[in-house]
Amino acid sequence: MITRWTEWKPYPRMARGEAIEAPIGPGIFEVRHAASGALFAFDAADSLVQALAKLAAPKSLVSWFGIGGPVSLPELEYRTFSTTTRANARIAEARMIDRRETYLRRVA
Repeated sequence: MITRWTEWKPYPRMARGEAIEAPIGPGIFEVRHAASGALFAFDAADSLVQALAKLAAPKSLVSWFGIGGPVSLPELEYRTFSTTTRANARIAEARMIDRRETYLRRVA
């Protein structure tokens, strides 16, 4: 089942040859803006490393050929939560969403 969240790590700059440090297997991930802590992305995935890498992938073929310029992401941080199966990742994702909604209702 689920263990725990990893520590926050700076999201790598692929253009500089930096690599994502994440499990190949299933789980959930969270990406936030480094400066504000605002949520940038959150999802369950079959492969955490592949899902995180897709965030920096060019969004169109135009970018692949350099016409649209390099993909520019803000300064981000990420963390992962490994699970044993995709089904467990979906369960963990639903629980996290429920916890956030409950928290936001209490704060409001």
